[in-house]
Amino acid sequence: MTSPNDDWTSLLPDAERMRAREARTRRPRSPRNPALIVVDVTYAFTGVEGQTLEESIAEFITAAGPLAWRAMPRIVQLIDAFRAGGHPVVFTRSAPANTPFVGRSTKSKKVPPAMSERDNTIPPCIAPLDHEWVLGKERASAFFQTTLPAYLIKRNVDTVAVCGVSTSGCVRATVADSYSHGYETWIVSDACFDRSQFLHGASLFDMQRQFGSVLEVSEVEPLLATQPAL
Repeated sequence: MTSPNDDWTSLLPDAERMRAREARTRRPRSPRNPALIVVDVTYAFTGVEGQTLEESIAEFITAAGPLAWRAMPRIVQLIDAFRAGGHPVVFTRSAPANTPFVGRSTKSKKVPPAMSERDNTIPPCIAPLDHEWVLGKERASAFFQTTLPAYLIKRNVDTVAVCGVSTSGCVRATVADSYSHGYETWIVSDACFDRSQFLHGASLFDMQRQFGSVLEVSEVEPLLATQPAL
């Protein structure tokens, strides 16, 4: 079955859909040193594969359920493409030990009172390699009050690709901050997901308008294939 993640422009009103599709004809420049940020793809936001949305929410209150697992093959494909080119892959997830001191990443009450180790586990199909960084964060953006900028500077990164969850929340916050830090920013639409398909489409439309290039995995791969490894 085709997922709304595959053609997010179909979620938009007619006028916005035309503008979004016109904007997608403008290709980004080729990167010299790209990096990938995989935002918050943990069981807390995916649920367990094979569950309905209702079953996922019953076990993990913030889970997107089937929409997460429809996006997962694209996330795997994207990670593999970056690894094949020798480019950095950074995974983010919550830093629950800090929550009592600094609060949660959003004001939403729809979060568990205490995140378990299982909640914060990255699914095995995209498990980080030993040399890849798993960045704990307290706020929506992967950049906010973290050492991610220092990591990217050290590796001479000029382009940041972002995927993960949720399109309207932590992905969008990370994309806005990536742009604000001066990076060419790619939002990989079919490797992002959100429980709300309306917010998924609207957020991609807005990010494309303001902060970066919305691309699909199949469009990212050829851009990476010609780049030297870091």
